[in-house]
Amino acid sequence: MTDAEADLVILGGGSGGYAAAFRAAELGLSVTLIEKDKLGGTCLHRGCIPTKALLHAAEVADSAREGDQFGVRSVFEGIDIDGVHKYKDTVVNRLYKGLQGLAKAHEINYVEGTGTFVGGTTVEVDGTRYTGKNVLLATGSYSKTLPDLELGGRIVASEEALTLDRVPEKVVVLGGGVIGVEFASVWASFGAEVTIVEALPRLVPNEDEFASKQLERAFRRRKISYKTGVKFTGAKQDDNGVSVSLESGETLEADLLLVAVGRGPNTAGHGYDEAGITMERGFVRTDERLRTNLPNVYAVGDIVPGLQLAHRGFQQGVFVAEEIAGLNPGPVDESGIPRVTYSHPEVASVGLTEAEARETYGSDITTFTYDLGGNGKSQILKTSGAVKLVKAPDGPVVGLHLVGDRVGELIGEAQLIYNWEAFPEDVAPLIHAHPTQSEALGEAHLALAGKPLHVHG
Repeated sequence: MTDAEADLVILGGGSGGYAAAFRAAELGLSVTLIEKDKLGGTCLHRGCIPTKALLHAAEVADSAREGDQFGVRSVFEGIDIDGVHKYKDTVVNRLYKGLQGLAKAHEINYVEGTGTFVGGTTVEVDGTRYTGKNVLLATGSYSKTLPDLELGGRIVASEEALTLDRVPEKVVVLGGGVIGVEFASVWASFGAEVTIVEALPRLVPNEDEFASKQLERAFRRRKISYKTGVKFTGAKQDDNGVSVSLESGETLEADLLLVAVGRGPNTAGHGYDEAGITMERGFVRTDERLRTNLPNVYAVGDIVPGLQLAHRGFQQGVFVAEEIAGLNPGPVDESGIPRVTYSHPEVASVGLTEAEARETYGSDITTFTYDLGGNGKSQILKTSGAVKLVKAPDGPVVGLHLVGDRVGELIGEAQLIYNWEAFPEDVAPLIHAHPTQSEALGEAHLALAGKPLHVHG
């Protein structure tokens, strides 16, 4: 059986898939959207949204525990994990209903089921074929593990960690990237004893080294243990706990092992290889306009090499819809995509790290770091951290890196500075409300522009 041809058939209803569907519909194109699970994908149901809900609950727990710092007599009596899940699920369900309503309003032909790309511009679902003038592949990602490390029981990935019915007493987190440090932050706030194991030399290794050092310092203050530059060699579990072995010879005992070693592209079993799609290490190769090697077949999101971020997939989905509609949009600049790790404290960045800038521009780059100790609102919040700028020789600011509570809310201005190729002199005259943390960005640019007011130039 073959369904009527649509302008665009989309395989995958996560951030990239539904963004493409909604934008294409707005542009007058007919759309078939195929999703095997729930509209919204990993980000809404098993990733971004539920983890950030847990992180906010963790922030509330810390506030209750530390009320006396602010002259507030508050008592932390513990975590009601059922209540936490109810709060988290309420947020997710409200957003899910909103997405369902938008899909209906945009008159999307929504198909539930597992789709297989069968070549040309056709996707098959349970024996029915859906052919479009164009096809978009957006099948997302899955939690990876290590060879010989089987998930199950006391060894879990992030999806299982989101639904635990208890707060573990002792946790080992395998992986010090974004997912690992976010869960470590949650569990530490909930009262667990946490140890992170990271094979690379520092936590959040994809960030600027400055950010890693700031986060590590904060984690030491919070008594979150971490072991960097050490490799995992094995794990054994029984009814009482899990034993984690390291290459150093050390053994860590815990109630739970969270495997947070990254996410892999969800491409196996969808027919991509068989249909002749060019692949690399499981990822779909595309050009800068997100075209695969097959005509009228595009790919977006976590299956395309690059940052695995929901907002990247979302913007790529919008791009493909506009490309198909003939609007000739500008390609998505990977370096201009903001990145946020929502731990306590947060790490936010956009653009190049200092090391990347030196590789690109040579040793004549300029950097400046502004400590949040000089920022009034940060002192009110009792958060520490800093803002670091990286400037090209005789050129614009090419990297912005922030560490501190709530700095993720500053990344909007930071990404405008980077994407509009602003010079420090362009930003310095802009007025930042007082007292806000955004003043830290203003002060840093003032200093780079030769006008240091609250710092020694």
